[in-house]
Amino acid sequence: MGNNLNISIFGLGYVGLPLAVKLSKYFNVIGFDKNKQRIKDLKKFVDKNKEVSVAALKKAKLKYSTNKKDLKDINIFIVTVPTPVTSSNKPDLKPLLEACKNIGQIISKESIVVFESTVYPGVTEDICGPCIEKYSKLKMGKDFYLGYSPERMNPGDKLHSVDKITKVISGDNKKTILILKKIYGKVNSNKIFVAKNIKTAEAAKVIENTQRDINVAFINEITKLFKKINLNIFDVLKTAETKWNFLNFKPGFVGGHCIGVDPYYLAYLAKRKKIGSDLILSGRKINNNFPFFLSNYINNYLSRKSKILVLGLTFKENVSDLRNTKVTDLIKSLKKKGHKVYVNDTYAYKDEVKRMNLNITKLSIKDKYDSIILAVPHDNYKKLDYSFFKRKLNSKGVIFDLKAIWMNKKFPKNINYIIL
Repeated sequence: MGNNLNISIFGLGYVGLPLAVKLSKYFNVIGFDKNKQRIKDLKKFVDKNKEVSVAALKKAKLKYSTNKKDLKDINIFIVTVPTPVTSSNKPDLKPLLEACKNIGQIISKESIVVFESTVYPGVTEDICGPCIEKYSKLKMGKDFYLGYSPERMNPGDKLHSVDKITKVISGDNKKTILILKKIYGKVNSNKIFVAKNIKTAEAAKVIENTQRDINVAFINEITKLFKKINLNIFDVLKTAETKWNFLNFKPGFVGGHCIGVDPYYLAYLAKRKKIGSDLILSGRKINNNFPFFLSNYINNYLSRKSKILVLGLTFKENVSDLRNTKVTDLIKSLKKKGHKVYVNDTYAYKDEVKRMNLNITKLSIKDKYDSIILAVPHDNYKKLDYSFFKRKLNSKGVIFDLKAIWMNKKFPKNINYIIL
């Protein structure tokens, strides 16, 4: 293969596009995605996810395609497609297997297929490899080779982009590892960690997010407890973090396509191996139920049917991603209790919100509300001031600040400010 590395990134979402742009500075790269609208947008230098700027897209020497026939000269395939769960919370490997099928139909000898999508240990070699074999009639480990390099993208986070983090790599032989070192090392100044094997790398990825899910679940659970004895969880955390080894997790919603999903992959593997996963699933249950705890708390505090404005709908701050957002559970629950609920989000796209049977309410309209709930701490919400609350809240209105972003704000005297 030598220096003749032609790379294709399968899946141009939050993970694939930033990686493709960075790699295109050093290698011939084709970004492949089955979403034709996505490709049209990127050719116009528009990233709807707002992870890559117009300037960066214009500068990138990157080609795009929805046709796998354009990939006939590719010898490095990097797969970054989503790995969701089914309605019964079992791993949904359909996007991954579709990518394997497409690759299998065009792959040539000596090629390397690298997976970045989150899976449970064994998927790369036991499921993906055989799928590629089936459609290519080639043998893995002999005619083509496998690697796994877990993605560590954090949407909206510019400090931990792919060029600034340590990249874990693994491969089925030494030559594969050397080539992956060369590829990823170009992007991040050789900050490479070589895992013992592919299964180890897969396992490391899935426990990273599961660990975070469990830690947030613990904080969410003690938040409920401390509410019963009138303690502010943020005051408690501020005090506890003075200890050098305290892990400062915050309470809140756990949604998105990673932390709220990946633990189910680990639990699925545990069930197959007849090992208990009580802690993993308990954390999932606590976090999934947290929006309903908040709904009950808010409803009991308001004591009457109210007109409520919810600020923030996406699964986390400063991103447009609505996948698996738990704010919708809060909204639905409040509506069932008889409240009229309106939502604003400056990052979410209106057409995607409409598909969720919701509408975006503009902050510029003159409507007043009985309550404002800060659900997602987008940067622009942090800047809201005294005049905004005076203009938008009725007399004796209530603010529920679920992220404590307005703790130091001044509010009108007739407004009640409640921190989670």
